[in-house]
Amino acid sequence: MDIRRALKGQYHAALGMLRQAIELCPDELWNGGPAPVPFWQVAYHTVHATDMYLQPTLEDFRRWEHHREGYDDLPWPVDSGPKFDHPYAKAQIMEYWGLCDASVDAAVDRLDLDAPDCGFPWHKGMPKLEHQLHNIRHIQHHAALLAGRLRAANGTDVRWVRSNGWMYTP
Repeated sequence: MDIRRALKGQYHAALGMLRQAIELCPDELWNGGPAPVPFWQVAYHTVHATDMYLQPTLEDFRRWEHHREGYDDLPWPVDSGPKFDHPYAKAQIMEYWGLCDASVDAAVDRLDLDAPDCGFPWHKGMPKLEHQLHNIRHIQHHAALLAGRLRAANGTDVRWVRSNGWMYTP
């Protein structure tokens, strides 16, 4: 089995589901809604973390040119965080999403998947390959949360994306 090909396919599929959630989000849900953390902030957090964890180490990571300090963090507990005056627009996050998705193949090719440490101090001791699986699960976790918000708000469904780009349509 070609593990790099599998990782690339799963990254693109998970990111594809996140893309759908972002694109399908109505304006009234983007900045507000019933959830304590805005939709845009969860989307930005997810793309930012994906971009960062695709790098060999924290030192190799270069923030997106439009990054704003603290906007990538999700508060815990969820209602304890700051409120941001200048949320990212959907077009901005889609731009960053596109850059991140386009970087996946080359980024995965650069990684030493046999490295015993992932290169991020808060995940000390986690091997690089496991960290990549962790990153994909992180994307899917937040994509599912956002998809759940869409379904609860207006019945919109995010379709399943397979690693070959095929989308399930009922």
